Amino acid sequence: MEPTAKNPDPHHIFIDEVQGHQRRWLKVIQFTNSSTKAAAIMLAAAIVALVIANSPAFEPFEEFWHTHVVVGVGGFIGEMSLAHIINDIFMAVFFLLVGLEIKYEMTVGELTNIRQAALPVIAAMGGVLAPIVIYSIFNASNPETSHGWGVPTATDIAFALGIMALLGNRVPNGVRVFLSTLAVADDIIAILVIAIFYGQSPSLMWLAVAAVVLVALVLLNRAHVYSLAPYLLIGCLLWFAVFMSGVHSTIAGVLLAFTIPTGSRVDLQKFMTWSGDRVREARDSFVESQPVVLQKDYMFTVSRLSSVAKQVVPPATRLEHMLYPWVYFAVLPLFALTNADVSFLGGDVLAMVSSPVFFGVFFGLLLGKPIGILLFSFLTVKFKIANLPDHVNWIHMLGAGILGGVGFTMAIFVANLAFPEAVLIADAKIGILSASLLAGVIGFVFLFMQAKAAERQGISYVSASLDDVVRQTAGEEAADVADDLVLACGDDDVVDDVREVLEAEGGVAEFVIHETARAEAEEAEDVTGTRP
Repeated sequence: MEPTAKNPDPHHIFIDEVQGHQRRWLKVIQFTNSSTKAAAIMLAAAIVALVIANSPAFEPFEEFWHTHVVVGVGGFIGEMSLAHIINDIFMAVFFLLVGLEIKYEMTVGELTNIRQAALPVIAAMGGVLAPIVIYSIFNASNPETSHGWGVPTATDIAFALGIMALLGNRVPNGVRVFLSTLAVADDIIAILVIAIFYGQSPSLMWLAVAAVVLVALVLLNRAHVYSLAPYLLIGCLLWFAVFMSGVHSTIAGVLLAFTIPTGSRVDLQKFMTWSGDRVREARDSFVESQPVVLQKDYMFTVSRLSSVAKQVVPPATRLEHMLYPWVYFAVLPLFALTNADVSFLGGDVLAMVSSPVFFGVFFGLLLGKPIGILLFSFLTVKFKIANLPDHVNWIHMLGAGILGGVGFTMAIFVANLAFPEAVLIADAKIGILSASLLAGVIGFVFLFMQAKAAERQGISYVSASLDDVVRQTAGEEAADVADDLVLACGDDDVVDDVREVLEAEGGVAEFVIHETARAEAEEAEDVTGTRP
């Protein structure tokens, strides 16, 4: 039984005096692992930025973010504004998390099975190409704006999945998997676009230094170094070298992520035997009548067990779980606060919303994304390269495609790189914010309508998994809810049947629960006294 906010200690491990602390801590953990709440906080930060940008407080607000922080070591003195610290340093941490998620999908996730990954990956390509075409229709003839084609190509995975999470188990898990894998493939394309097209003229010397540092990180990996500290320290050197090279420094985060080991330094088979021996040692050495501080043998044994048990978890997984709440509840809201500040005061609003940049970005996200995703998905299925996920129909796919138009974080990030002029950046941001808002609302409505149709039929989709299945942080919320729903049915036979299927399917499977049929079965049982 897993701990919950209501029952934080189902096995009664902790003393009664700390049960309240455990309950509050689990609520914090659940809050910081919620994609819905992360999206809500980012949206709130963007709204705050827009309100301030159109109030008398805008000038001091802008001056604050342009305050320079100066750091000096010996003869070296470096300085950077607060806004640049967020965009160049904090966002590198965001890209480190993105890189870890991409590596997860490529090693054990959806991108390992080529046929299974074909649909979202090909759809992602369509979701990039169609917005480029639409943006180019409005801007190809203008040399000042034509290079902004990369802005409407990106999908904000946090917002898109946060919106989808509001629908709960009325949406098949295949839609979530499709959209999250599409967003990961989208991120890979966006990273390549940023690295190739939106950097300054690179310095070959600093690129060579970055290459040497990257080789050092790869050698650490090959030498089976599983401590995170050396990777993070050398990763800072990699960031500095990439920053000085002219390539955007956030790329360093992705490169660092791909060098961090995803395996465990512990032989898991031998650990099971060893840990069992240590538990027996601890049991034999424990003296109930003595204070724990006097039981040196007991504390030594449990300390050894704790130390080794922590090392079972791969470094990449540890780092992802460590970064997730900081990135989604601090870094991205700060980015939204400093970059969603579009001021309409003293400006020609009509000129802003009628500029070719606005049209290209707005229609690229709102129309180009779903058209490209849906068209390429249809062709993929039509030519039998891949099939639609189980229990997913084309209305689900249309809703997911529209949610792909929620650009926000990544789109704003690319806009800052694509346009040197503040006016063009503002035009792009208005297009991004308005298109993302509409895409989020329309995509939610499409999926909600389909969910209501399923609800009228009494259908729920539950994706359950075995306890030993390792999930990404972002996927734990939905999976935990689904697991709780299976256990809450109160039918041991059903739970046993679910576990039997899970073991046959490799640990993860989706179940369609027809509540109408279940109600009829219960009614029949009440009448006959036997299970139908």
